Amino acid sequence: MSVINENEREYRFGDSGPKYLLKGPRMNFGVVMLQPGQDFTAHYHTIMEENFYILEGNLEIHIDNEIFQCKPGDFVHVEPKKVHYLINKGEKVFKAAFMLAPYQEKDKVEVDYKPYDN
Repeated sequence: MSVINENEREYRFGDSGPKYLLKGPRMNFGVVMLQPGQDFTAHYHTIMEENFYILEGNLEIHIDNEIFQCKPGDFVHVEPKKVHYLINKGEKVFKAAFMLAPYQEKDKVEVDYKPYDN
């Protein structure tokens, strides 16, 4: 058992990116934040599914050939092997809780992806 406060951890890129609160042994859990105009590299996971629960702001997420506009309260499920790309096109900070399972030490594959404007 453990209790971890989000403020005890740091975002990967200082003011944005993922912040892991738990890594393994059965899943990863954390929060992700994107400042207005920021994006997160397109990638997929070979084994893990990834889930997002939107807490603040708005998110445009590209999953394979579909684009979804997400708002607070939305839940996004991404199956393994589905390329996903996140971008904050809004004027406010975007923040979501995320979970990856089943735990794999290395399961992220970055891809070259050129989003198109809609």
